[in-house]
Amino acid sequence: MVGSEVKTMPIYPAIDIKGGRCVRLTQGKADQETVYSENPAEVAASFKAVGSEWVHVVDLDGAFAGEPKNLEPVAAIARLGMKVQLGGGMRTRETVERALALGVARVVIGTRAAESDAFVADLVRAFGDRIAVGIDAKNGQVAVKGWVSTTGTGALDLARRMDALGVATLIHTDVGTDGMLTGPNLTAQESMCGAVRCRVIASGGVSRREDVVNLGELAKRCPNLDGVIVGKALYERRVELSDLLSLARSARG
Repeated sequence: MVGSEVKTMPIYPAIDIKGGRCVRLTQGKADQETVYSENPAEVAASFKAVGSEWVHVVDLDGAFAGEPKNLEPVAAIARLGMKVQLGGGMRTRETVERALALGVARVVIGTRAAESDAFVADLVRAFGDRIAVGIDAKNGQVAVKGWVSTTGTGALDLARRMDALGVATLIHTDVGTDGMLTGPNLTAQESMCGAVRCRVIASGGVSRREDVVNLGELAKRCPNLDGVIVGKALYERRVELSDLLSLARSARG
């Protein structure tokens, strides 16, 4: 497979913020943390410098605490002029409005989406496609509160509910592969895309260029697969963001 065969879809380089620093967790475990930078905005600037339009930011402290804890570094990233997709602790309308006021392009609702359809419906009515829903799946079940709890809700069932509410974008993370550098769960991503009509952004497991190529191949069968989040592989230098962006751009031609 060559780059020209890959469906154009956004690449979302990821920045996870904990204690104001850029870190990565293994399978979302707070005690398995690697610090990559003391300045998340500098990391985002390096992404912008090679041509990235988007950056996917997770406030890890917010995810565990239930309210945003790192909005200052998020604001610094937004001031760079990038499109920021932000999740972590977005559990009230007030916190969503605060994030959007900082210039965040898209807010990701996770835990509250599993708890309240009405909450999501209200946000979609107010903010349209600036609202996304994050579905983090552990063995097919929805994981919430920073992945420390598993609900009895099936990931595909929640996806169908969110799709019916008019949510424009779902971010589907396979918890078992996140941060493991073992490759994405293509079967799970295909099942998710097949369950809904809205856009799906794949997350978890990307470890090499070929993983993005394979997701591009999947997008030929699943046209609503609309992006991939890449995290640890960038920090471990297993892939180069400039190469992945070129891969996506080459598909346009």
